Amino acid sequence: MENNQPIIIKRVKRIAGGHHGGSWKIAFADFATAMMAFFLVLWLLSNATPEQKIAIAGYFKDPVGFTESGTPYIIDLGGSPTLAPENTLNPEEKSQPQPDKVTIGTEQAQGMAEQVEKERLELLMEELQSKVDENPQLQKFKDQIRFEITPNGLRIQIMDAENRPMFDSGSARLKPYFEDILLAMADTIKAVPNKISISGHTDAKPYTGAGDFGNWELSANRANAARRALLAGSYPESQVARVVGYASSVLFDRDNPLNPVNRRIDIVVLTKRAQAAIEGAQSGAPAPESTQGQGAPGEVPTTPVDPNALPADKEPLPAHELRERLNLFDDPAPKPDEPSKQ
Repeated sequence: MENNQPIIIKRVKRIAGGHHGGSWKIAFADFATAMMAFFLVLWLLSNATPEQKIAIAGYFKDPVGFTESGTPYIIDLGGSPTLAPENTLNPEEKSQPQPDKVTIGTEQAQGMAEQVEKERLELLMEELQSKVDENPQLQKFKDQIRFEITPNGLRIQIMDAENRPMFDSGSARLKPYFEDILLAMADTIKAVPNKISISGHTDAKPYTGAGDFGNWELSANRANAARRALLAGSYPESQVARVVGYASSVLFDRDNPLNPVNRRIDIVVLTKRAQAAIEGAQSGAPAPESTQGQGAPGEVPTTPVDPNALPADKEPLPAHELRERLNLFDDPAPKPDEPSKQ
């Protein structure tokens, strides 16, 4: 009789006690390294200056053109890269020696510098706007602060409101809240090397004070008071290029000359071109041809001209000759060496 009973084989897997391999350790090490790099990047971004952020961004956008070493190669050992015919797909390819340095024209270099400067000012505007949005004290005056990129630089306009003026009426005494705004901005503005221009503006209402003091003097005094507040906020005095008063000659609201927004303080973070024009005009040097002109209303004039300035080769007139020319309809005043008429 045949035995058809099936044969069953049992196989038991035995697991080594406590050992699961080391692949998880490698994965965890990679994860820890990635997290360390991630937090290092966050730390660098929080502590980097606007110039450093622009430099990093510019390098990653164009590593060849952004380098300052004069060579398009990150590691330059003194030679030029060439093709190895034995290691290329096309053995007949002939290698062409690359230049050791990249030559950039003056106009191209100037254009690159202006582009970097524009990006720096845009970052500064974003940082100032964020400070206004995040600071509870400044949020109350958000509608009175305007930021704008102009050909002359970043313009910061701080305006009066109907029931919230920046100064005492007819005075250059700052309100406490206006001092807080300037002190908060001083620390951020000084992070860039650009100089600033400060200008004061009034509305068209005539000043009712006594004497010869008017809106021109009032606007200039208010601009100078804003300068002193910035200096109190640790802004370097050497970075102030100009302080000027415009009275009501440049209205923000031309349709309503008495609108409170016409009473304002303008702070312009100047571009290098605008700064050179101002410094050249103040020193008597001719301004660059590309910066001549007054520009749009409210912007910093790039080539101010003093119509009362004497030519360099002429000396001021003596006092008695000046009086004779001014008093055309009066009896001439006696000269120092002539006896007076009775």
